[in-house]
Amino acid sequence: MRGALLSSSILALVGFLLQGQVGAWITARPSSSRIATDHHPTRLHQSSLAGSARKHGQDACFLPIKQLEQDYFAPRIVQIAGGYPGMSKADFMAVTSQPAPDQGQWTYDFSDPDGPQLGTVALEGSQIVHDCEDPVVIIAEHPSIGIELPKVITEPVDLVVLVDRSVKGYADRKFLVMDVPTEGLVIGAYPTKQDMPAGAEILGRVAMVQIPWLPSMAPTKTGFMEADEYFGA
Repeated sequence: MRGALLSSSILALVGFLLQGQVGAWITARPSSSRIATDHHPTRLHQSSLAGSARKHGQDACFLPIKQLEQDYFAPRIVQIAGGYPGMSKADFMAVTSQPAPDQGQWTYDFSDPDGPQLGTVALEGSQIVHDCEDPVVIIAEHPSIGIELPKVITEPVDLVVLVDRSVKGYADRKFLVMDVPTEGLVIGAYPTKQDMPAGAEILGRVAMVQIPWLPSMAPTKTGFMEADEYFGA
């Protein structure tokens, strides 16, 4: 009788220990603040799904995850104001912009039902893109802003011109977006402020121009834009 009771106690103890091993790993709740835990935050034991007790690690499921670094710049979605040449000041000012996400985080972009329903483009995250306070994109044909591409390219190529509308002051040799009374919206750079067209109003400054890679372009070799074959070839 004592042996039977001892065996029953041992079995009960083993069962209790096994139950302690079968606990589920609970996924952390999404939040704007980081949730610290002593457990792996994304591991979910299969037993919690099937409802049956299994040993820890057997048939476990793992989510494919990537945690962002604290200095990560997320891609930024920017509204497209229109095509250049042919744009107006009204076109340029009509679209809205959202603040850049904090480093190590991201934001969501939703269409404004009351605003103009124009296109958007996602730009690779960088310090330049992040620092734009009021960004807008202009799609410009490469000859219109003086960009030279390989001579085999005879048709205009669309470029993504990122403009920060919060920067409205003159700067020498910086490309500015201006409203010129006799010409409309103009993109240009000038050695001095006196060289600007008469009556021009500065609407923003070009922060970056993105050029696509085309099959007719030779691969880069040096890593310096001035020396790469597809610039000025």
